[in-house]
Amino acid sequence: MRKLLIVSFAAVASVAHAAPDAPSPILTTPEAKDVLSYAVPEVARVTHVDLNLTADFKAQVMRGTATLDILAKPDAREIVLDDNKLVIAGITDAAGKPLKWTVGAHDEYKGAPLTVEIDSARRIVITYQSDPGASALGWLSPALTAGKAKPYLYSQGQSINNRSWIPTQDSPGIRQSWSARITVPSDLVALMSAERLTPAGEPAAPGWHSYRFRMDHNVPPYLIALAVGDLKFQPIDRRTGIYTEPAMLTRDAAELSDTGKMVDAAEALYGKYRWGRYDVLVLPPSFPFGGMENPTLTFATPTIITGDKSNVDVIAHELAHSWSGNLVTNATWSDSWLNEGFTTYFENRIDEALYGKERAATLADLLWDNLQRDLKAAPDADATRLHGKPEGTFGELDYTKGSTFLRTIEYAVGRARWDAYLTSYFDRHAFQPQTTAGFLADLRANLIKGDAALEAKLQLDEWAYAPGLPANAVHVRSATLAKIDETLKRVNAGAPIGSIDTTRWSTQEWLRFLNGLPREQSAARLGELDRTLGLSASPNAYIRSAWLVLAIANRYDPAIPSIAQFLPSVGRGLLIFPVYRALKAQGDWGMPIAKRDYAIARKGYHPTVVATLDRLLG
Repeated sequence: MRKLLIVSFAAVASVAHAAPDAPSPILTTPEAKDVLSYAVPEVARVTHVDLNLTADFKAQVMRGTATLDILAKPDAREIVLDDNKLVIAGITDAAGKPLKWTVGAHDEYKGAPLTVEIDSARRIVITYQSDPGASALGWLSPALTAGKAKPYLYSQGQSINNRSWIPTQDSPGIRQSWSARITVPSDLVALMSAERLTPAGEPAAPGWHSYRFRMDHNVPPYLIALAVGDLKFQPIDRRTGIYTEPAMLTRDAAELSDTGKMVDAAEALYGKYRWGRYDVLVLPPSFPFGGMENPTLTFATPTIITGDKSNVDVIAHELAHSWSGNLVTNATWSDSWLNEGFTTYFENRIDEALYGKERAATLADLLWDNLQRDLKAAPDADATRLHGKPEGTFGELDYTKGSTFLRTIEYAVGRARWDAYLTSYFDRHAFQPQTTAGFLADLRANLIKGDAALEAKLQLDEWAYAPGLPANAVHVRSATLAKIDETLKRVNAGAPIGSIDTTRWSTQEWLRFLNGLPREQSAARLGELDRTLGLSASPNAYIRSAWLVLAIANRYDPAIPSIAQFLPSVGRGLLIFPVYRALKAQGDWGMPIAKRDYAIARKGYHPTVVATLDRLLG
C-alpha cells in the first residue's frame, strides 16, 4: 500500500467555473404529480437557491437568508413553497420590499405550504431560522464524535427533510441550481455537496469563518447537503479523496483507496462523470444510512469501514447515483426504484469490473435473499409494485426488485446492447426528472423498437405495475455463498462450530451464515457460537447486528451487555432497526432492554431515526 499524505484543504482542486444551467424541464403528466410537495411548479417554480446561513451550535439552529430565483407564468401572483417548522422573520423582494406570506395547516409528515404573494417579483429573500428539532439536521455533541472535543453537524435531505432547513420547493421533480455561504465557528470546517469555492474558509466575525459553495447544475433539492465539524482531507487521486475526523483519516482513506478506480470503472460503463470531483465524507456513527449520494461529496457511515474492503460496495452504490438519481431523477417518490433499482444494478457492474464476477455474484445473490424476504413480509400486494405508493415500495424492493428487473432485461437482450442503451438513456435524460411511464416509453422507442417478441419476453408492464415477481426474473447464484450453504447444512445438522474456518470470510459470507441458522437455538448452542466466533464482541457492525437478532430471538441473556454497547454506538437504521424490532417482539423480556438502551442511545441518533424508534417503542 502506498503511503497517503495529508494535505491542506487549500490543495483541493476546484472545478472550473461555468454559468448555471438553464432551468430543467418539469413533468406535468398525472403520474408526475408529487403528492408529498405543496408546490405548484407549472404556475411558479424555484430555479435557484442562494443560502447565507450561520450554524448556531448552542441553539442548534441554522439562521440567515434564502434568496430564491423564480420562473413563473406572466400572470402568476404567488408561489407555494414547502415548509416544515421554519421560523420565518420576513420575506421581501430583491429590493427589500416586504411581501405578504402565509403558512398553511401543518401535516406531521409533509409539513406545511408556505405561500408568498410575489406579484411581479421574480426574486425573493426569506429571512428565517430552522427549528431546533429540524428533521434534516443532526446536531452532535463532542462526546458523539471520534475526537470527543468538538461538536458536529450534518444534514440528511432525502426524501422530504430539507424543507426543515431550506425554504424551497422540496420535490425531486423541481430541479434547482444553488449556492451558499455558510458561517461556522472558526475551529470547524464546513462542507457541502457542491463546488468548494473557499476550501480554507475566509474570516467572518471574530471567532467565525465562512465557506462558500456553488452548484451550477440543476439538482433535486434533497441533494443539497451540509456537514460541519473537525474535518481533514486526504487525496486518493486527482479527483477523489476522503474527508473525515483527523483520528479516523488514515484508516478510512486506506479502506476507500479504490474510490478513484470506481469512478474510472463507472465512466467506462455508462459515460462521463459530470460532477467534477468525487469525494467521500465518512461521518460519525449516528449517520442513519449506509451512504447518501450527495453530488461531489458522498456521505458515508463508518460501519462500512471493516478493514477488508468487503463493504465498499456502498461507495460503488453512491457513486452510481451520480448517473441514476442525481443525473436522471425520479420525479416523485412513488417511482423511487428509478433511482435505487438502477443504482443497485449499476453498483453491481462496478463491483464486477473491479473485483470480479464472483464478488458481484455474491452481492447479487444476497440481494435476491432480501428480495424474497421483502416479498413475503410486505403488508399487502400493492406494497410490492415498483410504481407504488407515495413513499415507495416495501422494505428494499425498490432496490432489489428494481435491479432484478434491469438485470432481466440485460439477460434478454445481451450485455452489449443493454449497456449501449443505458449510456444513451443517461445522455438523453441528463439533469431531468423521470417517471416509470417515461422510462418504459424510452425503452420501447430506443431498445425494443417494435419487436413484438421481445416486448412479450420482457413483460415490462408486469414488472413496473403488477405486484410480486414476474416469472422471467433472473436469479444470479454465487459459488461462494453455495459453499456457505454447505457449511450451514453441516452446522445445522449438529457439527461443532469449531469445525468451520471463518478466517477468510467476507461480511457477505458471515451474513449468509448467521441469517441461515435456524431461528430457534438452545442456550448451549448460542454460547458455543459466541465463544468460538466472538460474535458479541465483533467490531463488524453487520455481523454484530445479525448475531444480536438471533440471540434476542432466543432470549439469550449473555448477549444483553453486547446489545447495550452496540445500540448507542451505531446510528445506521439498517443495522439497529432489526435489533430494536427483535427486542420488541420479545415483549416482557425484550421491551425493558430496548427502552433502557434507547434512552441512552436516543440523543446520538438522527431525527429521522428517532422518529421511527419513538413510534416503534412508544
